[in-house]
Amino acid sequence: MAHVVIIGGGFAGVWSAAGAALARGDAELRITLIAPNEQLVLRPRLYEPEPELATVELRRILDPIGVEHVRASVSTIDTERRVVVADGNEIGYDRLVLAAGSKLVQPEGLPGAERLFDIDTLDGARRLTGHLRDREDYSVVVVGAGFVGLEAATELAARGRVLLVDQSDVVGAQLGPGPREVIEAALDELGVERRLATTVTEVGDGYAVLSDGSRVEADAVVWSVGMRASELTRQISAELDHLGRVPVDHRLRALPEVFVAGDTAAAAFDAEHTVMQACQHATPLGKVAGYNAAADLLDLPLRDFTPGPYVTCLDLGGAGAVFTRGWDRRVMASRAEGAAVKKGINQAIHPPVDDAAKILAAADRVYLELPFFPRDEEQAAPAA
Repeated sequence: MAHVVIIGGGFAGVWSAAGAALARGDAELRITLIAPNEQLVLRPRLYEPEPELATVELRRILDPIGVEHVRASVSTIDTERRVVVADGNEIGYDRLVLAAGSKLVQPEGLPGAERLFDIDTLDGARRLTGHLRDREDYSVVVVGAGFVGLEAATELAARGRVLLVDQSDVVGAQLGPGPREVIEAALDELGVERRLATTVTEVGDGYAVLSDGSRVEADAVVWSVGMRASELTRQISAELDHLGRVPVDHRLRALPEVFVAGDTAAAAFDAEHTVMQACQHATPLGKVAGYNAAADLLDLPLRDFTPGPYVTCLDLGGAGAVFTRGWDRRVMASRAEGAAVKKGINQAIHPPVDDAAKILAAADRVYLELPFFPRDEEQAAPAA
């Protein structure tokens, strides 16, 4: 029996499995997902105070659609022999989907780096919340004022003092000027101090040293700087992009027998942009890559990856959220209205469970359906 193997148990991997099951229909086709974890982690929600709630049991998604789950970590991809090695065992494939995700880039040569916290993984988020749980008034340094750092800083500000540090001379440099006024107003409202054009040069027991020479109190230092694709991409292609991602065509094929999805795929969004390492792109990439891997074996027409509108929604803790549209990130909703959009997104990224028909129907809808989604300038909320 022909065999589709999927590496990765995140959004892209899970939706690749569902996409492959959708294409399979009643045909004879084996589908196997390889991932060491037993849960899908809703990674965009790990900044929340109870990260253990941001999980879904994989069996509740995979079992109803007839996908095998091998609980193992892949170390080797042999594209010549069409074999992967997972925890020492060889597993053959006819088509492979690489959806192994990304991980936080760790600082090199930073004294005290072993004391750093992060919210990149469920274990990391649990470690941080456990460390701060019984502290009535803590001080936290968050390094990195990008997507993750801003959400972490604004959430932590509800229960302690937060210093946000970034090498850039502006907050949210990746987000551009569009939402910056909203973000800065939120940080001011929440009392989040900023040190820009600065970084951390040492992490000690209860303190951090900054590149301006100052020493600041810190019960925890949270690192949130940079993401890079899984190292498994190097076993697929020697030509990776700056994030370590594999170039793919419009059907997400990297090699004749290999498709790539999620944070490991350098897929074109349009003529000027590639997709982001984010849930909003990982999900449709997975649905299309998995479908195509199975369809390729079943002589069915393959689907093109055609991205939907690019949006961002940044949680700003007690100051609400900001929702933007387009690559220039025009603010469409902010504060309470933005928070309503963020709540809808957090609900929408939760996959259906225990019902094969609902899971496969969701796999056939490439983009999220949001209960509240401002669509034009007339619906936009004030910028601040």
